[in-house]
Amino acid sequence: MFNKKIEKFYVTTAIDYANAGPHLGHALEKIQADVVARYQRLLDKDVYFLTGTDEHGIKILRTAEREHKNVTDFVNENSDKFRKLLTSLNISNDYFVRTSDKKVHWPGAQFLWKKIFEAGDLYKANYKGFYCVGCEAFLTEKDLVDRKCPYHDKEPELIMEENYFFKISKYIDEIRKKIKSDELEIYPRSRKNEILAMIDRGVEDISFSRPKDKLSWGIDIPNDDTQVMYVWCDALSNYISALGFGTDEDEDYKKFWPADLHIVGKDILRFHAIIWPAMLLSAGLSLPKKIFVHGFLNSGGKKMSKSLGNVITPEEIIEEYGAEALRYYLLREVTSYEDGDITKEKFKTAYNANLANGLGNLTSRIMKMAENNLDKPVDIEREVSPSDFLDNLEFHKFMDYVWEQISETDLYIQETEPFKLIKINPAQAKDVIRDLVQKLNSIAVLLEPVMPESAQKIQNAIKENRMPSEPLFLRK
Repeated sequence: MFNKKIEKFYVTTAIDYANAGPHLGHALEKIQADVVARYQRLLDKDVYFLTGTDEHGIKILRTAEREHKNVTDFVNENSDKFRKLLTSLNISNDYFVRTSDKKVHWPGAQFLWKKIFEAGDLYKANYKGFYCVGCEAFLTEKDLVDRKCPYHDKEPELIMEENYFFKISKYIDEIRKKIKSDELEIYPRSRKNEILAMIDRGVEDISFSRPKDKLSWGIDIPNDDTQVMYVWCDALSNYISALGFGTDEDEDYKKFWPADLHIVGKDILRFHAIIWPAMLLSAGLSLPKKIFVHGFLNSGGKKMSKSLGNVITPEEIIEEYGAEALRYYLLREVTSYEDGDITKEKFKTAYNANLANGLGNLTSRIMKMAENNLDKPVDIEREVSPSDFLDNLEFHKFMDYVWEQISETDLYIQETEPFKLIKINPAQAKDVIRDLVQKLNSIAVLLEPVMPESAQKIQNAIKENRMPSEPLFLRK
């Protein structure tokens, strides 16, 4: 008897910058990655799902100082907020990496630096140019719009310092080829074209360190105690450091790298599609297979900001409607790879129409008929979700498909009227009810990766042959 080799699947989110607590955009990315991880587990793959927090850099140091907090206490506090969000959203990550973790992260980050240095791809030079603290990124004139960072709408700082530079230009042709051929796949295609256009405009060598006398909060560089790593050099290495890269305990690295999927926001694609591949090529390591890029979440057509008073936090939604409702909205009402919009009014409307009146009402109707008319639970055969939409990371289309099944099942009840048929032809009515329970179970199976708690409640009701004691979703 031969043991079947289990296929692995490694999915990551970007690690979140710990200068503040989480917002809805963070929730969107974690939920998308969680759906992928749960779906791949349903396919019996050995899944490793990584998320975490990015905790170094000048922005964090300045924010901690402004709030009169010790920087370590400050990042601990914010990192805990992200951990709590994961718990609240029922996110099934396997590990939570922190870049301030000297035991887990630092050895891998420093080992990667050494490999890049040994390849002759780091050199010291004077840097004079722009630095956006919000992006933690060095910018050139062509990156700016009206002399401002396009993502933060602020003028970057002009800095002059001696840093290590990374020879990214040495690898740019190879990166272009790998992206064009989809060896490094970027999805959606519009983002692939965006990166290729950026490469065609020219990519310069990048400053890869900061002087310690200007930024003490960072990872020490192995070959120079006067410098710390540039925050993106530090942060990007989390994808391998968390697996034990650079240590004696590197079994997970050998097993799971390269990553099957990086999920990132559109504002940090350039770091993941250009800088990260160049680092890996320099070190002689494999590139990730695919980068999926999601958009931003707006509120009422405008960027969320405290000054506009339109900020909605994940905690607000979860407290009033529950995590399953937030998972539903961000997966169905937001197109997977485009900017989305959320307001409290839109959320309430979608919740009542599609969860309370849709899924919740359907479950109650079917299981009430089953409880009243069937002697025993319906025998259910195990099903696996249809893969096309989830394989293509089209979460919104998958959710539309699920709700089509809900609508069709509702229509089947209207057409067959088992509640009337039971008085005329009990045997036929019971067959219809059993059929409805099977359809409801199929819906629950579809929901397993996207709304796992709701799926479990429906499946428990089917096993017990009774209506849930409480509605899945109370009308608001």
